[in-house]
Amino acid sequence: MTDTGARRGLLIIVSSPSGAGKSTLSRRLREWDPSIRFSVSATTRAPRSGEEDGREYYFRSRDTFQEMVRNGDMLEHAEVFGNLYGSPRGPVEDAMHEGCDTLFDIDWQGGQQIRNSSLGKDVVSIFILPPSMVELERRLRDRGQDSAEVIDGRMQKSLAEVSHWAEYDYVLVNEDVDQCTEELKTILTAERLRRDRQPWLNEFVRKLNAEYEAQ
Repeated sequence: MTDTGARRGLLIIVSSPSGAGKSTLSRRLREWDPSIRFSVSATTRAPRSGEEDGREYYFRSRDTFQEMVRNGDMLEHAEVFGNLYGSPRGPVEDAMHEGCDTLFDIDWQGGQQIRNSSLGKDVVSIFILPPSMVELERRLRDRGQDSAEVIDGRMQKSLAEVSHWAEYDYVLVNEDVDQCTEELKTILTAERLRRDRQPWLNEFVRKLNAEYEAQ
């Protein structure tokens, strides 16, 4: 039996406009492979009732967060409604060294920062498109969570997000969630099997050569 050894973990970035199915697809991907870790963000906002540090978020003071940014300990970060959010580097690097993939549910700006980081060569980026803007708006309205004004704002933001589709390695149209899930699995399987992500191959081929020469 071939000992394939450990591979280096991947950083899987999945982005989409709100309502295109990113959260559902990310959940299904982790159900398919429970070894995939979800990147837990750090934030300066106060914990809400029932939230635990390290589960929903890493809750940090603004000074601590900014120090992490200065020290290069954040892969990406942004300020949203007065609070800072970002992806800590440490847990991601730990997962990579253990051969585990990390899944990021972030927007195009966060994805761009990670792709431009020192870990960029380990990134697999996937953008999820809706089948149409009409369908996207229908999904947002069917949620029954937002007012018409909020939905209009989300639709305007969606147009801006869609404009960045060409920056991603893969682009999927989520017309059928089952089919899109299978396409995600195919992408991840192929990326894991890339030659440069199989560190055991050099030694395996060396042994093949030695076996031939010994005959």
